[in-house]
Amino acid sequence: METLAVGCGAGFSGDRTDAAAPVVRTLIERGGPAALIFENLAERTLAHQQLVRRAQPDLGYEPLLLHYLRPVLAECLRHGIPIVGNFGAAHPMAAAAVIHGLAAELGLSRPRVAVVQGDDLSDEAGRALVRRHLDDGFDAQRFVCANAYQGAFEIAAALREGAQVVVTGRVADPSLVLGPAIAHFGWSRDDWDALAGGTMAGHLLECGAQVSGGYFADPGRKDVPDLAGVGFPIAEIAADGSCTIGKAARTGGLVDCRTVKEQLLYELHDPAAYLTPDVVADITDATVEQVGPDRVRLSGVKGHPRPATLKVLAYFDGGWLGEGEISYAGPNAEARARLAMEVLERRMGRELALRFDLIGVLSILGDDGGRLLRASVAGGATDVRLRVAGRHERVEVVDRLLREVTALWTCGPAGGGGARVARRQRLSNRACYIPRELLPARHAFA
Repeated sequence: METLAVGCGAGFSGDRTDAAAPVVRTLIERGGPAALIFENLAERTLAHQQLVRRAQPDLGYEPLLLHYLRPVLAECLRHGIPIVGNFGAAHPMAAAAVIHGLAAELGLSRPRVAVVQGDDLSDEAGRALVRRHLDDGFDAQRFVCANAYQGAFEIAAALREGAQVVVTGRVADPSLVLGPAIAHFGWSRDDWDALAGGTMAGHLLECGAQVSGGYFADPGRKDVPDLAGVGFPIAEIAADGSCTIGKAARTGGLVDCRTVKEQLLYELHDPAAYLTPDVVADITDATVEQVGPDRVRLSGVKGHPRPATLKVLAYFDGGWLGEGEISYAGPNAEARARLAMEVLERRMGRELALRFDLIGVLSILGDDGGRLLRASVAGGATDVRLRVAGRHERVEVVDRLLREVTALWTCGPAGGGGARVARRQRLSNRACYIPRELLPARHAFA
């Protein structure tokens, strides 16, 4: 059976919107069976979109959806390349409506758009289910949402029924690739090795340009050609689940054994037991080999029966976070920035915990408690930006901190400028595991 080529058009919400077009062009030039996936969700992304949907019931899907699909929808439909994306986020049905609207705007025939559901547990029935399985208690007053990580087989079922676009909410990231592979090869639910291989192909693609040199690049140590034009990855998947990873033609970036190994181990808690809704993957005996320029083959992945439960993340109101920054430059700049820090501490008292960073002196390597910053000896930095962050249950306390930062303009120390402030709602999350038979996935055509 022909290999299946699956290209990645995005690795997170906010990823580049021009990356998918070269991938689609490469899939068309290659010929043969192909699919395009968009991986737009992180835990915080989905929870944020749940808040957006609360405020605006017609929203809650990926905010850049039109930007991602406009350059590629017509070509994908014309060449029979199905699109699979978790860009439905908190409102997959609304995303499907947007896709239909885009097709009409482009003068295309109405596409067959399938929506995979069953992940959202934010209604009353879902809340009750989560409440029963959360070990550390359920705070009904602070509950925001809960979503289960669904798998690939419902995506595959939609594709077998002729879906040209499959919209999902929360599914496991690798399942976006595994779904088209199941549909193409007809793998059964107990083809463990093939499912595991397809899952790891999805794992390699799920973060977009990370595997094709993006997050790998470190000048002078790990050089990557034309990083500004980095190409997004394509996996050519074989019937046994092995795959060859490449990238869009005539783009920058790099695919070699090092980039693949780095991504293969990314977020892998146990190389012998990578738990997904579809299979438990084992890469301990896998082989990674360079088979051509920007082409790396992964084989030898083993699979074991999938877990009896699905992971569920529940989100709760976590209060508010406020951030402020102000710059000091010139002679004695660091001392003035440290004095501004002291002023803010005294003005706010003990009402909320504050984190300070002196960007240009100590920031990324600092700690929330400020021990390293206070222990460091003041130097002669002449370009310093003070950052302060504070969190509190009550928004009015956070707002007072932001007013104090703004007041540094004229209340001193001398020479402060470029102040900015911002606040956002915080969310906390707790995980639980629920028997999969209580969380059936389903799909419908929109």
